[in-house]
Amino acid sequence: MIPLKTLGRFLRPGLLFALSVFLTGCNSAILDPKGQIGQDEKTLLITATVLMLLVVVPVIIMTLAFAWKYRATNTKARYEPNWSHSTAIEVVVWSIPCMIVLVLAVLTWRSSHALDPYRPLESDKKPVVIEAISLDWKWLFIYPEENIATVNEITFPVNTPLNFKITSDSVMNAFFIPHLGSMIYSMTGMETKLHLIANETGQFPGMSSHYSGAGFSKMHFTANSVTEAQYQEWLTKVRAGSSTLNKDAFNALAAEKNHDWHPVTYFGTTETGLFNWVVEKHMGDNNHYGMDHKAKGHEGMSHGDAAGHEGHEMPADAHEGHAEAAPAAEAAAAEHAEHTADEHAAAGHTGHAGSGE
Repeated sequence: MIPLKTLGRFLRPGLLFALSVFLTGCNSAILDPKGQIGQDEKTLLITATVLMLLVVVPVIIMTLAFAWKYRATNTKARYEPNWSHSTAIEVVVWSIPCMIVLVLAVLTWRSSHALDPYRPLESDKKPVVIEAISLDWKWLFIYPEENIATVNEITFPVNTPLNFKITSDSVMNAFFIPHLGSMIYSMTGMETKLHLIANETGQFPGMSSHYSGAGFSKMHFTANSVTEAQYQEWLTKVRAGSSTLNKDAFNALAAEKNHDWHPVTYFGTTETGLFNWVVEKHMGDNNHYGMDHKAKGHEGMSHGDAAGHEGHEMPADAHEGHAEAAPAAEAAAAEHAEHTADEHAAAGHTGHAGSGE
């Protein structure tokens, strides 16, 4: 049998060469963040990995050491076939993992709130609002405060918070700019939010990180972090375009089921409320109107009640006839009450039926 030291001496150069070749083209965006959110997530990832390695590494080392020490050919190893328990070992085996899990729990709790994608970022600069809509298979970005829109490209000033409002006009997708951090889903009939910031200028790739169809591999865009002056120049260039993004233009763009990468497209003006229109058109008549169901039901009942009462209103001079013909009035009143109750019930059912739609 070849000793481990000799075997390691032969394998070490080959392993180092293979590792160097593997890392040559490695440019992990997650481990090379360009924004505060990405940096915090990198710190969290490294911290959690190190804490878990405190258990994993010793276990691997002890497994190899025990296998070597108590091999069949080592006659000097102590042989204790009746050994079954050690309090010291039990304390170490259970206490260390429990402490690590406790630290990880506290770390996870704090970071889940600190890195909540819906939590706005604190800054003395006004945020840039970007409405992102995933289509087949491209990204549409609307700048509602600037009244412009782009396809497969966003540009924003450095050190400025980005407030993303995200939805989908097609299947579910996932919006992700790895250098800036935090991935979040885009879904039809729903609005998700994401807050990011870039601490450096540069071009950062964005993507759809979940499979969504035939053109998924080409569904990527560029996020440009620029200076404030460059951002204003870019806005001027986009506004100079003659294209307008309205409902007709949006439908035409959505109908293009591109399987290849869709080129960058600029819209100099946009129709107001287009993002909300995209969200609401996928809601349908049965969704997202929970607060209105009760109102609609009551509205139906009130209309029914009013109709019932109006249908039995009597002119003022008719009251004199009631005084002269009391027996006939009592009979008419009884018939009137029964008829009104029937109409109230029908009206009430009508109102509730409407609210359930």
